[in-house]
Amino acid sequence: MQQMDGTADSPELERLYADFGAADTAPLWTQRDDLMPFTPEPRAVPFVWRWKALLDLAERSGELVPVGRGGERRAIGLANPGLPGTAYATPTLWCAIQYLGGYETAPEHRHSQNAFRFVVEGEGVWTVVNGDPVAMRRGDLLLTPGWNFHGHHNDTAEPMAWIDGLDVPFAQMTDVGFFEFGSERVTDEASPDVSRSERLWAHPGLRPLSSLGAATSSPLAAYRWEHTDRALREQLALEDEGHPATVEQGHAAIRYTNLTTGGDVMPTIRCEFHRLRAGTLTPTRHEVGSSVWQVFEGQGTVVLGGTEHHVEKGDVFAVPSWVPWSLHADEELDLFRFSDAPIIERLGFDRTYIPGVYDSGASGVAR
Repeated sequence: MQQMDGTADSPELERLYADFGAADTAPLWTQRDDLMPFTPEPRAVPFVWRWKALLDLAERSGELVPVGRGGERRAIGLANPGLPGTAYATPTLWCAIQYLGGYETAPEHRHSQNAFRFVVEGEGVWTVVNGDPVAMRRGDLLLTPGWNFHGHHNDTAEPMAWIDGLDVPFAQMTDVGFFEFGSERVTDEASPDVSRSERLWAHPGLRPLSSLGAATSSPLAAYRWEHTDRALREQLALEDEGHPATVEQGHAAIRYTNLTTGGDVMPTIRCEFHRLRAGTLTPTRHEVGSSVWQVFEGQGTVVLGGTEHHVEKGDVFAVPSWVPWSLHADEELDLFRFSDAPIIERLGFDRTYIPGVYDSGASGVAR
C-alpha cells in the first residue's frame, strides 16, 4: 500500500498527482501538517519596532511627502517580516505611525475597516469623526468605528505623531472592505476641549435615555488618559490595602469597553492598558490570536518566543498567535495593547495556556 506522503512510485500514481493539479485540486494527505498543525504555527514572527526609528521615518516623510487626496494619510505601516509583501503587523491587525505637520489637514474619508488612534506623546490635533471634533492628547484612545467619516486637522505649528490600529488584514482576507472619499478638508474645523460624544457619554455609570439601543461600536469617541491613569492607580492602591483588584500581583490592567453593551469597543478589536510595578514579572502565556503592544511609559523587558527584548517609551511589539510572551518591569511600566480577541472569542477559538498553571482549552497540559 502506497504511503500517503505525496510521493509517486508508479506511473499510475504519478499521473494521478498530475491530474490533481490539472483539475485545481490538492489531496489532504499531502498537506495535513500545514493545514492542521498540532499547535498554531503562525507565519508572522514576534517583532519589535523602535519608536525612535519610527519617529525619524515619520519626520522625514513629513518633510518630503504632502498630505492630501490619493494617499490620504501620512501613515507608515509596521510590516511584520514573517508576512512579506504586506504592511501587516499580524495576520489580522494593521498598525502604523501617522504624522501630521503643523497646520496640516488630512481630508475626510470613510471605510468599512474599524480604526482607533492611540497617542503616546504630543497634542494639538483634532480628529473629526462624523462631524464631531475630538481633541487628541497624550494617553488618549480615540475611536473611529467602521464607516464613520473622519479626518484630522492640526491646530498648531508643531507636528504630531501617533499610532493607528485597524483590522485591515482581516477585512481584506474576508473581502468586506468599502471605501468612500469625504470632504476635501474636515467638516468642522473647530477645536473644542470636549467633543460632543464626550458631553453625552463620558459620565461614569450614567447613560442617556435618548440612546438606549446597543451599538456595534462604542459611541464614545475618546477615552481620556486621566481616567485610565486613575483606574490603574486605584487598582494598585487597593492591592496595597489587601483587597483583590489586580490581574496578578503588581499588575494592574483595564479594558476599554463599549458603553452600550459592556463588550469590546469595536467588534473586531480589543483595547487594553496595563501597568506593572517596578520589578513585576508576569507569567509566560500562550494565547490564540494576535496582539500588538506599545510602551507608553517606563522601561522593561518583553520575552517573545524565548528571546528577550529591552523596550522603552514608544516601542511597539507584535505577539503572534500562540507565541509565548512575558513582561518584566525595570521601573513602573505602562503599556497599551490591542488584539483580535473579539473575533477569536466570537468564533470559539480562544485558548490561553500558562505553563504549569492554567490551560483554558483542554484538560491537562497543552501540547
